Amino acid sequence: MSAATPVKPAEPWRQRLIRSLLYGRNVDRAAKARARVGLVMLVFASVYALIGGRLVMFAIGADAHGARRAAAQEVVATARPDIVDRNGAILATDVKAASLFGEPRRIIDKDEAIELLTATVPDLDEAEVRERLRTRKGFVWLKREVTAQQQQAIHKLGIPGIGFLRENKRVYPTGNEVAHLIGLVNIDNQGIAGIEKWLDNQGLADLHRAGFATDRLQKPIELSVDLRVEHALRDELLKAKDKFHAKAASGIVSNVKTGEIVAMVSLPDFDPNNPKEAHDPDRINRLTTGVYEMGSTFKAFTLAMALDSGKINLNTMWDARGNLHYGKFTIHDSHPLGRFINTKEVFTYSSNIGAARIALGQGVEAHKAFLAKMGQLTRLRTELPESAAPLIPRRWSELNTVTAAFGQGLSVAPLQAVMGINALVNGGYLIPPTFMKRTPEEAAALAKRVVRTDTSDKMRYLMRLNAEIGTAKTADVKGYYVGGKTGTSEKVINGRYAKKRVLNSFTAILPCDDPKYHVLIMLDEPQALPETHGFITSGWNAVPTGGKVIERIAPLLGIEPRFDLPPADRLILAASRTTQ
Repeated sequence: MSAATPVKPAEPWRQRLIRSLLYGRNVDRAAKARARVGLVMLVFASVYALIGGRLVMFAIGADAHGARRAAAQEVVATARPDIVDRNGAILATDVKAASLFGEPRRIIDKDEAIELLTATVPDLDEAEVRERLRTRKGFVWLKREVTAQQQQAIHKLGIPGIGFLRENKRVYPTGNEVAHLIGLVNIDNQGIAGIEKWLDNQGLADLHRAGFATDRLQKPIELSVDLRVEHALRDELLKAKDKFHAKAASGIVSNVKTGEIVAMVSLPDFDPNNPKEAHDPDRINRLTTGVYEMGSTFKAFTLAMALDSGKINLNTMWDARGNLHYGKFTIHDSHPLGRFINTKEVFTYSSNIGAARIALGQGVEAHKAFLAKMGQLTRLRTELPESAAPLIPRRWSELNTVTAAFGQGLSVAPLQAVMGINALVNGGYLIPPTFMKRTPEEAAALAKRVVRTDTSDKMRYLMRLNAEIGTAKTADVKGYYVGGKTGTSEKVINGRYAKKRVLNSFTAILPCDDPKYHVLIMLDEPQALPETHGFITSGWNAVPTGGKVIERIAPLLGIEPRFDLPPADRLILAASRTTQ
């Protein structure tokens, strides 16, 4: 007898109805299960995608004021490269400083916020803060560059909608030392004068706007200036300005072979950390933005022109027996000699009459052409944006040639004159001045020959002779073979030359047998002292000041003293004849 097959119990009608409603009839339940799992996965993925999207939106857009803060920071607080001297000493750098901002839309009680802020920071202007916070803007500056103590005090107030941004603040560790050269920046860290402005003009401002100048990895800007020499020059000029009660004092130290400016000082100066001082009109850079009649220093150009033409030599004689009358004008010498003098004496006695006769002998057109070739008739362009065009006669007549021969009637920037005299002593090459480091090879590529080598030798001889027996004797610092030329120019007041108000200059070369550096000293309206016996001319003030400067800076410039050197006619002229 076989076993009975188990009978499957009948499914209750209620379950059959539910299964039919859920799955339908004749449906593969395994396939349906897979579809159900897929649906659940899709729902979970959608939920997580929604959550993730909302998080991204919160991170990017929910805190709109944060975005505005970042944008403001990029625009106004971008970093600037350090500026250093030729030895790496920092002249300008960035530090981080906190600035106070407000978000008017988020401030609940603006009156209370204004009251608390002005009580905590007394130098906040209540009316200005109220005006800014009453707007519907999302971001407003309230105070730039707050102190750490102010930041901490405001933070403790806990005012919603009030915060701080870390900005780059420009600081100048050397203060006044290189103020006119470095320049300064505004509150937004943008250059507005000097090398700082030049930096922006070279593309730094464009980098800021593009957002590519926000880190501190920018390469430092290396200048040609030597901070040690700058300090010594400024210190001696301050002493001279005080001693001679001068209205102003200024000076330059230039490398005659490369055109590099090693030091530049113009007093009174200012502290770039205190920008308000820079607005004083008396604190201009007199060496680039001022133009002046340079007086007898221009006789160097007059003699070089004539010597280079070959029409005269050092022993050519000139009539200085009496004043030179030209129309209604009379040309006279400060110390009349009353005799014929040679070319050397025109220079060492600084004869106006002799210089005028030399220039007239060359002719008006030749004179103009020579000064133009020496870069004295057009605006001098350097890295410093501040520069002034020379003041030249509209119609150049013989009278203009007569007066320009000894430095009257033609006004140039002192740096311009320095460039020209450099060419007269460096072998005859005009090299554009620069405030950036420059190699001799780079200088040679820019150099332009303007006078012959033997003319340059003769000018070096005359410069040295003037320190041996002429008006530059008090600057003859032993061991450095100094040479130079003095200049005393009467200032024009109300259309007339004022005899008691002068601008004195002294241009010095060292060493004269192989010039390396040129020192220019200028004193504006020095006063007579008992020790000057009532005199105010250059030889009594600018020249001794130049001697003190040279004594201090020569060792810093690596110039070794040499004693017992022969006089100029044997050391310079003899060597010149040997090499020709």
